[in-house]
Amino acid sequence: MPTPNRLSSVFAKPHPALVCFITAGDGDTASNLDALVEGGADVIELGMPFTDPMADGPAIQAANIRSLAAGTTTADVLRMARKFRERHPDVPLVLMGYANPMIRRGPEWFAKAIVEAGVDGVICVDIPPEEDDALGPHLRDAGIAPIRLATPTTDAKRLPKVLEGSDGFLYYVSVAGITGKQQAAQTSIEEAVARLRSATDLPIAVGFGVRTLEQAGEIAKVADGVVVGSALVELVGEHGVNAPSKLREYTAGLAKAVHSAAKAPSKEG
Repeated sequence: MPTPNRLSSVFAKPHPALVCFITAGDGDTASNLDALVEGGADVIELGMPFTDPMADGPAIQAANIRSLAAGTTTADVLRMARKFRERHPDVPLVLMGYANPMIRRGPEWFAKAIVEAGVDGVICVDIPPEEDDALGPHLRDAGIAPIRLATPTTDAKRLPKVLEGSDGFLYYVSVAGITGKQQAAQTSIEEAVARLRSATDLPIAVGFGVRTLEQAGEIAKVADGVVVGSALVELVGEHGVNAPSKLREYTAGLAKAVHSAAKAPSKEG
């Protein structure tokens, strides 16, 4: 079984968490993951390559294509996760992807497989909360956190449904669009985080369009976590086998910016 407090332990720290994403099978995944941890990432999101990544922009789309062209399978992703857990027993690992690879063999199979691989949480982009039965109960029964997405268009009427059965943290998608292409105004992020914080005790991590150290630091002043993906994936695409050193350096800068921000107050605080 997964260690149930890996995610909660990270978000209980006195500083906000840095959440870093790369695509499995794109480049030397093991070395790239190690570089993120060495650079200071608190949570790792490992993308499961998929042919039709509808929420992702050009950078992650290209990473999916590179990974699939290299022959990456779901079994390979699970193997990468398992090896990561052996090397990093305390770092939370979240799989992010789409429904087809997760449920095509049955949700029971997937939940059992990721437990054995040491995964802590799952973000499934294209299973809406209204269809939670397709995967959610199986994850929760296995001790895996189903991590939900909230967006600028998630209104007060729908938010309770998004939060129902969610665990680990709430991922706030800061722009109404795809990954990597736009950047939300800080004021809109602050307003959204305040609104979400009034509705849930879950930690709130903000992502989509986070690229600069300055932006990460500003978001960290109001959120419990900052998610960076496309900028890291671009480094992998640009530098190939030399990516680990670039990832380590960039992640270290992000970690310094995020960790130096004051922890946002909770609802009770």
